[in-house]
Amino acid sequence: MKILDRYVCRQVLFSSLFAVGVLSVVLVLGQVFKQLLELLINHNAPLDLVLTFISYIVPFSLTFTIPWGFLTAILLVFGKMSAENELIALRSSGVSIPRISFSVFALAFIFAGICLWINVDVAPRANLKMKDTLVQIATNNPLAMFSSDRVITEFPNRKIYVEHNDGPELRNIVVYEMDEESFPIRVIFARRGVLKSDPENSQLLLNLFDAQYEERNAEDPTNLMKISLGNTAKETTFPISLQALYEKSKKKKGLSTMAVAELQDRIRHEQARTVSKADKKQRDAQLSAAKTEVSKRFSVSLASLAFALIGVPLAITAHRKETSAGFLLSLVIAFVYFMFILVADAVKENPKAHPELLVWLPNALFIGLGLWLFYRLSRK
Repeated sequence: MKILDRYVCRQVLFSSLFAVGVLSVVLVLGQVFKQLLELLINHNAPLDLVLTFISYIVPFSLTFTIPWGFLTAILLVFGKMSAENELIALRSSGVSIPRISFSVFALAFIFAGICLWINVDVAPRANLKMKDTLVQIATNNPLAMFSSDRVITEFPNRKIYVEHNDGPELRNIVVYEMDEESFPIRVIFARRGVLKSDPENSQLLLNLFDAQYEERNAEDPTNLMKISLGNTAKETTFPISLQALYEKSKKKKGLSTMAVAELQDRIRHEQARTVSKADKKQRDAQLSAAKTEVSKRFSVSLASLAFALIGVPLAITAHRKETSAGFLLSLVIAFVYFMFILVADAVKENPKAHPELLVWLPNALFIGLGLWLFYRLSRK
């Protein structure tokens, strides 16, 4: 039996590693390069920063590609063993399907443990560092952020539109300057501008030429009749604080960047906080989102076990050894499973939908269906 366990384990393990690698490259790195290609080629973003950004994306993706790759390997290996009558020979020798699958479930628990470790510890820290890397790209090569025909909203209290980025020179620029309550206090139009870095003062200097600007009255900003119109400047400098950008990034720490202990502290804090009726809805939404994030991390970690239970009987029943058939079946199963997770994530701020319970539904369905399929298979 040890020979059988080693044989099945080796086949499934090597196939899983290959499938995880392929899925990570195709589904994750391909998307990352699509988003960062312009920064890398057109604006000379440092290659080391781009590679660092990619390295922080990979841990988060592994929580999805590991179960999916494991499922694909199970369908391919057991589909081939079934098609080549290896399973019939083993069952004729008195070896049951659950015993043949022993090494598969051992791998399922190992992969589930790895995914749990990534979800609880590695992925949150990687997501936080990924955001810091984006800020670092902005500070080291700020021109990379000023792409043509897009609104730059990363800088606090600033919204900047650039129609065309021509290397170091920007053309047709619109700058909105706002107060702390996001109320617009000044709008600047310029035909061209040049962006310079001022690292000593931790800021960017946007030199604007042929500028026109409108400005609200400082003492009465809500009075539209007191807006100062028709102001012009042949050349003016518009400072943009990088320190403010960094502080903004630190303050906007999302749920995906928090460790489980931090999320639980937030849940306890929100539950103990006394709020008015007007703020209760917002408090309940934040509480629901935090609970859903915690449940999602533990639920997704069990995907490998759920896929093992449903993958083995489906592969044997399908009785196909073609790689395309196995991959297509894994695609359908993974899509159905992760669709529930995506739906729960979409309604995470709606406590009436109970998204913290919805994320457990695919595990309950797949594990229950897998146990029933194993029972039927063992009686044949």
